[in-house]
Amino acid sequence: GWHSFKTRQKYQSFEKQLDTSIMKQTALLSYPKLLLNPFFFFLRQHETVIPNELPLIQEVTTTLREWSIIWRQLYVQDNREMFRSVRHMIYDLIEWRSQILSGTLPQDELKELKKKVTAKIDYGNRILDLDLVVRDEDGNILDPEQTSTISLFRAHEIASKQVEERLLEEKSQKQNIDINRQAKFAATPSFALFVNLKNVVCKIGEDAEVLMSLYDPHESKFISENYLVRWSSSGLPKDIDRLHNLRAVFTDLGSKDLKREKISFVCQIVRVGRMELRDNNTRKLTSGLRRPFGVAVMDVTDIINGKVDDEDKQHFIPFQPLALDDAIRHKQLNISSRFSPRVAGENDFLQTVINKVIAAKEVNHKGQGLWVTLKLLPGDIHQIRKEFPHLVDRSTAVARKMGFPEIIMPGDVRNDIYVTLVQGDFDKGSKTTAKNVEVTVSVYDEDGKRLESVIFPGAGDEAISEYKSVIYYQVKQPRWFETVKVAIPIEDVNRSHLRFTFRHRSSQDSKDKSEKIFALAFVKLMRYDGTTLRDGEHDLIVYKAEAKKLEDASTYLSLPSTKIELEEKGHSATGKSMQNLGSCTISKDSFQISTLVCSTKLTQNVDLLGLLKWRSNTNLLQQNLKQLMKVDGGEVVKFLQDTLDALFNIMMENSESETFDTLVFDALVFIIGLIADRKFQHFNPVLETYIKKHFSATLAYTKLTKVLKTYVDNAEKCGITDQLFKAMKALEYIFKFIGAALKYLPAIVNDVKLVFDPKELSLYNNTYYIYKKKKCNCREILLPTMTDQLKYHLERQEDLEACCQLLSNILEVLYKKDVGPTQRHVQIIMEKLLRTVNRTVISMGRDSELIGSFVACMTAILRQMEDYHYAHLIKTFGKMRSDVVDFLMETFIMFKNLIGKNVYPFDWVIMNMMQNKVFLRAINQYADMLNKKFLDQANFELQLWNNYFHLAVAFLTQESLQLENFSSAKRAKILNKYGDMRRQIGFEIRDMWYNLGQHKIKFIPEMVGPILEMTLIPETELRKATIPIFFDMMQCEFHSTRSFQMFENEIITKLDHEVEGGRGDEQYKVLFDKILLEHCRKHKYLAKSGETFVKLVVRLMERLLDYRTIMHDENKENRMSCTVNVLNFYKEIEREEMYIRYLYKLCDLHKECDNYTEAAYTLLLHAKLLKVSTDIPCAAHLTQRDGYQAATQGQLKDQLYQEIIHYFDKGKMWEEAIALGKELAEQYENEMFDYEQLSELLRKQAQFYENIVKVIRPKPDYFAVGYYGQGFPTFIRNKVFIYRGKEYERREDFEARLLTQFPNAEKMKTTSPPGDEIKNSSGQYIQCFTVKPKLDLPPKFHKPVSEQIVSFYRVNEVQRFEYSRPVRKGEKNPDNEFANMWIERTIYVTAYKLPGILRWFEVKSVEISPLENAIETMQLTNDKINNMIQQHLNDPNLPINPLSMLLNGIVDPAVMGGFTNYEKAFFTERYMHEHPEDHDKIEKLKDLIAWQIPFLAEGIRIHGEKVTEALRPFHERMEACFRQLKDKVEKQYGVRAVVSHLPTRRFKQFGHFSTLGKFFTMSGEVLEQLPREAVDAPSIPGGVQGQVGWGPGQPGLVLNVEVGSPAVSRRAGASWSFEVPSNPGHSMI
Repeated sequence: GWHSFKTRQKYQSFEKQLDTSIMKQTALLSYPKLLLNPFFFFLRQHETVIPNELPLIQEVTTTLREWSIIWRQLYVQDNREMFRSVRHMIYDLIEWRSQILSGTLPQDELKELKKKVTAKIDYGNRILDLDLVVRDEDGNILDPEQTSTISLFRAHEIASKQVEERLLEEKSQKQNIDINRQAKFAATPSFALFVNLKNVVCKIGEDAEVLMSLYDPHESKFISENYLVRWSSSGLPKDIDRLHNLRAVFTDLGSKDLKREKISFVCQIVRVGRMELRDNNTRKLTSGLRRPFGVAVMDVTDIINGKVDDEDKQHFIPFQPLALDDAIRHKQLNISSRFSPRVAGENDFLQTVINKVIAAKEVNHKGQGLWVTLKLLPGDIHQIRKEFPHLVDRSTAVARKMGFPEIIMPGDVRNDIYVTLVQGDFDKGSKTTAKNVEVTVSVYDEDGKRLESVIFPGAGDEAISEYKSVIYYQVKQPRWFETVKVAIPIEDVNRSHLRFTFRHRSSQDSKDKSEKIFALAFVKLMRYDGTTLRDGEHDLIVYKAEAKKLEDASTYLSLPSTKIELEEKGHSATGKSMQNLGSCTISKDSFQISTLVCSTKLTQNVDLLGLLKWRSNTNLLQQNLKQLMKVDGGEVVKFLQDTLDALFNIMMENSESETFDTLVFDALVFIIGLIADRKFQHFNPVLETYIKKHFSATLAYTKLTKVLKTYVDNAEKCGITDQLFKAMKALEYIFKFIGAALKYLPAIVNDVKLVFDPKELSLYNNTYYIYKKKKCNCREILLPTMTDQLKYHLERQEDLEACCQLLSNILEVLYKKDVGPTQRHVQIIMEKLLRTVNRTVISMGRDSELIGSFVACMTAILRQMEDYHYAHLIKTFGKMRSDVVDFLMETFIMFKNLIGKNVYPFDWVIMNMMQNKVFLRAINQYADMLNKKFLDQANFELQLWNNYFHLAVAFLTQESLQLENFSSAKRAKILNKYGDMRRQIGFEIRDMWYNLGQHKIKFIPEMVGPILEMTLIPETELRKATIPIFFDMMQCEFHSTRSFQMFENEIITKLDHEVEGGRGDEQYKVLFDKILLEHCRKHKYLAKSGETFVKLVVRLMERLLDYRTIMHDENKENRMSCTVNVLNFYKEIEREEMYIRYLYKLCDLHKECDNYTEAAYTLLLHAKLLKVSTDIPCAAHLTQRDGYQAATQGQLKDQLYQEIIHYFDKGKMWEEAIALGKELAEQYENEMFDYEQLSELLRKQAQFYENIVKVIRPKPDYFAVGYYGQGFPTFIRNKVFIYRGKEYERREDFEARLLTQFPNAEKMKTTSPPGDEIKNSSGQYIQCFTVKPKLDLPPKFHKPVSEQIVSFYRVNEVQRFEYSRPVRKGEKNPDNEFANMWIERTIYVTAYKLPGILRWFEVKSVEISPLENAIETMQLTNDKINNMIQQHLNDPNLPINPLSMLLNGIVDPAVMGGFTNYEKAFFTERYMHEHPEDHDKIEKLKDLIAWQIPFLAEGIRIHGEKVTEALRPFHERMEACFRQLKDKVEKQYGVRAVVSHLPTRRFKQFGHFSTLGKFFTMSGEVLEQLPREAVDAPSIPGGVQGQVGWGPGQPGLVLNVEVGSPAVSRRAGASWSFEVPSNPGHSMI
């Protein structure tokens, strides 16, 4: 309770927060605050709001209403995870709705936001199992009435796929793995690594450059540009605005990079400042020098491969600084990655340190390093920005791969040259130590003018005009491996060159200023043949001259730049002495660089360059076209767009000549073939994009088709065959080029018509254009050909996907409103393809990928057919009547299968409803055909009509039309757009039934079930219209057979299945009763029998509805009760099959509860239905369980008995098991002669007998339980039941179990029956108390038996139970309190013995009079005296006080035996006159009073023997009182003598057992059960008069002794004796 209270408080608090949030967000909006509150949506869900805003705003509002209802349910169900998810989504939608309504967003942002909103709605609908929403390209919901079936289907496919992708993405994020990774990267050939630099923790002390890049350790090379962040000496980015926004994305990675064995993320830190950090005299030191500081390396292979994917996880990359140890300062270190010392030297080259760190197992980072987050993203930069806007925006740095991506998309113009400073070797010259060499890189044109801002040191940094290298202190052979990107406008490349100048840098500022450039190297970007500088390393010549001369470009540009050029000009590239070339001297120093050109405009291939620049020399055009086929494929695809543009420009600019047509065609075929090659197949999207967006050669189609036609016409000529074969392989794209050219045809159509006949033109046109032009009659030519081809391939199950695609496109175009008349074209499709498509759908499995598309095509054909087409349809089959029948049969079966097992997912509601609408119209059209063609006697087709009815009912009962199962909003939408299609088809079924006329009898009883299904639909008008069909069926059968037995049997059987399946309700029962009774009572012959039948069905429905209500209840006992009610009903109406069916349901319930005894009794009911004979065959309904395999009833009964015996054994009911075993043994021994089975059975029986004697069985208690109040189900309401408790179950435990089943029930504190107030109340009241079973011994026990045997019957095979409670009736009598004291003894008599098929049964009660109360009280008093005397006789040492109190309490004159008031109440003449029926009971009471005297006498005798001297006066007084009492009683009621000390064996007595020494008594009730002949009246000598016998009021003294021979019992000193009769087995009195 407290938990629930706190939870409610929390929920209300959350609601308040939500309400406040919405108020803030929507204060200025047109919608009131409450409308946006999800809880308001819940409370006012039925209110209709018609806003004036955008449709999307309306959709958001509607969605929030719908989600809020589910959200509340999630809270109630305590589904916390889903509750939070929905809460986040609701908050997002409210926020975004607010932004859209604000009207302040730019158009591009608004468009993106709308996409986010629709994506969120679609995702939320899916996870909440709501309907899929289909939209157009702008995100607006599609109107199915204005959308073609094909478009609707495709929209569903797209929407479903998008939602699935989002679900997988969400799932992968939760599970920390990217499940969808393979699919994503299969769809896109490129991907990128997103990096977010969180912090740099490093003690630098100066400004620094942090350069991050991707590195391949095995190839020891960088594979990406640098991402550069300039870090200040204060420990923050120099650009403080970028704090917390240091993000970069490394793009253009491809499948080859995925396959790399290892990829590392490398960070190089270069400090910018003094030469040496330890120098502190800052005024005199040179500043701004780039010096190596250290590296940080992280293996990102797992991230690249998708094994790790957590964009929120911050990775620490340890930093390895360079040491400042003088001992290693000048050491030349090995670059091999295998060498990995524990520290790196100050002058270790950065790449060397990188390799060392990679090879080292750990880095002594001392807490220094980088913190980054990493994530792999699929797609190129455009896709990434679109799909991951939260990660990558316009401010994110883009570091491209050094080299081309695997696919170069058209429009991706790039002109980058990567220049890497590799290494050098510089003589120290006049210096004592090696130089501190700094290389400066710049770009100059041929006039010596420097190109500004064309060098990019790294992504994220601005372009610079010159780049200065890192300086390695006093190193003769520095190795830099520093890469920069040079981006020069394409028009300047042929005039530009790279210039490298070398300068010694001094640590002292004064010296450094005097240092001039001591050498220079250069290289031109364009070679002499017009091609770009080759990729790879270049060994440049280092020139020396005066500094001023070196700055003049004319000084060196005419000189060779590389040693290869030097050799080509006849000079030696080696030699120890310097060579003079002009004013420059070739130095002995060396310098190497490497370059990589990534340009879509610059080629390094001469032949390709010649083609791209074909206009500059048209004389070489033929040669260039031929040479193209020899160019490396990689170079061609790199310039794919430019090459294709060149080819089509050649074709178009030579349109009047055919000189180059064949060569261009061959070149085109070559390129297409290249793309088809597996090596370049990922360029397919490039080619597709070019055709769709960039191709513009309008008349290219004429030349292409002519060349192709020429090849086909001359296929057999030598040399043509190979080219034709290549062209055939490239045919798909050739026709795509032709088709793309034709889309421009409208602009030139008038010119084209002058050349081509319109019909000829249709041969070249594409399907889309032909169908789009209104004035073109080309469809008349193409459509018949196409439909013939489609029919041909579909019938052979060939190229199904292509056929479906083509048919879809045709139907899509024919649906459009602007394509002219289509009736004739739809008719052609209907005539040629409708049946073929139907058969294709029928033959296609549900698991086929194309099934949905073909069903969409079939639906589209039917939708586009008008009434005219349906009327014309029969004519297409000619005079063959069987063809029409076959077509309708196929269609009905197909429709039924599609309805029963829909090919579309359940959430494709719009598609399913569209299909239903089309099917409904088709069914009605086909129904007209049935009425017109197949209804008369001569043409009636029974199976066809039967299939129609089954189809129509299946349509009506399909899940997607059951509106009552939907939310109110969804129900309203469907009704508004489609109406209730169930009513439409239901009324049609009714009319079709009545149309049958004399044929109706042929459908009875087969159609009873389907019609019942239809009438059970919870739609009132439909029920009222269709229930009368049942009466019509009854009439039909009655007129035919004079009864309606078949109908009755069928409806009872089907009703059981339907109600159990969830159909039917109280309203249906009432309508069924009312409507059928009205019809029956009006009928002359069916009035009586019809009414009996209706009442029977109504009773059955009551029980079945109770059963269904409780069927899934956790309380199995309630389910058992309902099951018994139903099976008893079926037994009553003799429906054996259904009776057995419910027997097994009950048996299963018992087994689930381990009630093996009850399960056995249940199965026994089935066994009793079977004959023992092995000759009677076993009907199917008798063996409803797979476990039984019996051909005859005898075999089945044998199997059932074996199982029942097994269950009785488990329930410790061995007596019952023995009884069944005896039946089986009789069969085995005398009928079947199966001695083996007999021996096994007898061994079991022997064990059972032994168990009875030796095993102690628990005795269950029995409880009376009353269920009072209208809150209980009808089958237990205001009824009392006797329950058999479980082993060792106390009443408290039983009550607790009972109240657990009914937690809202109140336990009654009294045992008296409640009044009408409680019975009629709406609550639940339970009354529970223990009752005593009354022994009912079987007749076979006619002699004393062992208590171990009798004890079984005390709690088993009992049907009568008693409960006694004292009550006072009338006013209290002060003179006689016993006069109105009653004992109300309730005798419960159950319908069946317990245990039975249930552990409880209903009871009835009987009240008992006060006289019986007196008899019972007197008997209890006598028994109490007897028990006390017996105890003292058995144990002389017992204390005497209890006996003293008991005797004194009885003989005291004030009490006078306790019977004085009985005499006043019952022994009067008035009472005898008023109650003559009580004469025997009064005599019995007198007899009990008389018998009290001898018992008291024996008690006083024992008391006198044991009393102490101190109590002797008390004893004497008690003796005096007893003498008075004795005199009175013997005088009024006679003398009773007690016989004692009989030498008898130990024995048991029937009924109540009480002994007095060696004597004992029995109540009159038991005496009456003994046979009268058992006793001869003995004579008792000694003057004692009296007779012992069965006279009224004389129960006598019963001596239960074993007899068999005469015996004499004699007491010492006694003056009398008697003989024991010799009758064996009888007791003597």
